[in-house]
Amino acid sequence: MAAAAAVSEAWPELELAERERRRELLLTGPGLEERVRAAGGRLPPRLFTLPLLHYLEVSGCGSLRAPGPGLAQGLPQLHSLVLRCNALGPGLSPELGPLPALRVLDLSGNALEALPPGQGLGPAEPPGLPQLQSLNLSGNRLRELPADLARCAPRLQSLNLTGNCLDSFPAAFFSPGALPLLSELAAADNCLRELSPDIAHLASLKTLDLSNNQLSEIPAELADCPKLKEINFRGNKLRDKRLEKMLSGCQTRSILEYLRAGGRGCGKGRGRDGAEKDESRRKRRERKPKRDGGEGAEQEAGDVGRLLLRVLHVSENPAPLTVRVSPEVRDVRPYIVGAVVRGMDLQPGNALKRFLAAQTKLHEDLCEKRTAATMATHDLHTVRGPLLYGARPPQDLKIVPLGRREAKAKELVRQLQLEAEEQRKQRRRQSVSGLHRYLHLLDGKENYPCLVDADGDVISFPPITNSEKTKIKKTTSDLFLEVTSATSLQICKDVMDALILKMAEMNKFTLENKEEGSLSDTEADAVSGRLSDPKINPAAGKDGQSLLVVEQVRVVDLEGSLRVVYPSKADLATATPHVTVVR
Repeated sequence: MAAAAAVSEAWPELELAERERRRELLLTGPGLEERVRAAGGRLPPRLFTLPLLHYLEVSGCGSLRAPGPGLAQGLPQLHSLVLRCNALGPGLSPELGPLPALRVLDLSGNALEALPPGQGLGPAEPPGLPQLQSLNLSGNRLRELPADLARCAPRLQSLNLTGNCLDSFPAAFFSPGALPLLSELAAADNCLRELSPDIAHLASLKTLDLSNNQLSEIPAELADCPKLKEINFRGNKLRDKRLEKMLSGCQTRSILEYLRAGGRGCGKGRGRDGAEKDESRRKRRERKPKRDGGEGAEQEAGDVGRLLLRVLHVSENPAPLTVRVSPEVRDVRPYIVGAVVRGMDLQPGNALKRFLAAQTKLHEDLCEKRTAATMATHDLHTVRGPLLYGARPPQDLKIVPLGRREAKAKELVRQLQLEAEEQRKQRRRQSVSGLHRYLHLLDGKENYPCLVDADGDVISFPPITNSEKTKIKKTTSDLFLEVTSATSLQICKDVMDALILKMAEMNKFTLENKEEGSLSDTEADAVSGRLSDPKINPAAGKDGQSLLVVEQVRVVDLEGSLRVVYPSKADLATATPHVTVVR
């Protein structure tokens, strides 16, 4: 009896949720590990006596190996189940379903190897997850998918399989009418060797990401997907080298037209020749600024909307910035890319506010609410290189966070957790918004990632915060950008591409819409008021042109061996028509 009482006292959140009849419950934090271990690596049975729950999240617990029996019977109204970054696997026994109301299921970042019947998601007949719309299985060890997944979740709209060990999709996935609502399919960083022509049966497919696999062919039938808007096949070694090159530099529509025409050696000369001529014209337009150089390049940029991105290679830069990576970060957050951008104009009106809002939007969408990647922007004039990207114990990592006093990372995370709880109480709900959402990404980590400058100061603590030392101000015109991820290097590059292109578009908008209004002193960080000058701010260039210079940043190991350089020739290849990239 004493042992039972102790277990009950160890879960005060459950008592509180029951007493307040809560519909949302989040279990996370440093004490969760020990409590789950004491419960045998499973969730406590009492959790499954809260039938009013709509949202349940248990994240960052390395002791959680199985949800435990009773989940389906005890939580019939559950709409969202988030069990990410735990140790679930190699299967799920017993299976999760049936969960008749579940719409969102996130099992990312676990150790799942297979999901067979009886150790998987739920029964196929009748459907165990009849209302499921979003399923995230990324960052596991899956070697195959259940053949009956489409029958188990017939209303699935988004499926994320990134970062597993899959070599094929079940044939049943692409049967006519099997997944009629599936609009997003992501399976990057797997071992896929073949894509079935039956993918054309996915009538609602809009986004397809199969980058960094082992595909050698892309079926022409892919062009028959009526709603397909975005594809990513980078990192695959295709037999059709022309198509492989198009995938790095052409828009989706051009690629689908090429496939529709039959591609290389198909005998459909007119359609293919048309696609080749379009591609040839595009390449000539991109090469022309190189031949003209200088003012001629700037004039052409003005002709297509006065938007110009010039890439300055490391060999052309007398003092290039370098990021060194220490081995300790490999098990924490291993991927990073950096870039320097010169020429931003953040002084007029609400330009700075729009820039910060654009970062927030990218974090929400492309970065998947910071779970896939995190951006950080710094005032370049406050950054002293070379930089060191490494990892430190929470009690040893010190930073001056944005808008706060210096604190150790352990104390900062604890303070943010307390603030999150206070917000929850004030709003009378369990889930919280803003920065506090991302605290769970560090749960269970012995070391925290950090970016340190040449002065020994921590200027970035991803995915939580930047340093006050390098904060962006209205007078900032030259920036150092970093993107980090625990998922993949490609997502870092994709996010960096999107951020830089967005900055170019914002510079054009600022140039054409000079505003009288301004941010408050607080928002502008009490700026000193440096005047706009073409020497300080290249954005205020000749003839009203918007010019941004992007300087390459090298990421190397401690021995100096190159790991990645950004932007490479393959980066910034998907620029919109009104953006000209000069290399």
